Amino acid sequence: MLSYQLQSAIKDLETLISLSLEDIDDIKEAKHNPQFDRLAIKEEKIKSFEQKKAMIDREISKLMTQNPTAPLSELLDTEQHQQLDALKENLSRLREVNQKYAKMVLSVGSFYNALLERLVPTQMQGYQKVARSEASFLEVRA
Repeated sequence: MLSYQLQSAIKDLETLISLSLEDIDDIKEAKHNPQFDRLAIKEEKIKSFEQKKAMIDREISKLMTQNPTAPLSELLDTEQHQQLDALKENLSRLREVNQKYAKMVLSVGSFYNALLERLVPTQMQGYQKVARSEASFLEVRA
């Protein structure tokens, strides 16, 4: 049971890494809609991973409760150790990929905000941003 959950969790992480790499490629080419389309899939995979991780935690806890004197290294077989290592590596890789993606998202967001501020200058009035009077060059005619 533990081996199955570990393998399944690894697959979820690999899928998340793949989706995030696709997001990075799409943001480089300014393809925003595919990124939004993948959000639901990514959220589903994250929930799936969290559930599997909780099951893995329960299985390991159960093994340790049944064998309180034995160290964890003796309770797991070689394949399970390898799967735990792969899980750690994939989590680390996902973190790296998401950090790269987050930097790109921040840069693109900052660019668009700066561009919008140049087109429609705003000023703060209390806690709200309102267009300044020199923004009147944008005129709507019906």
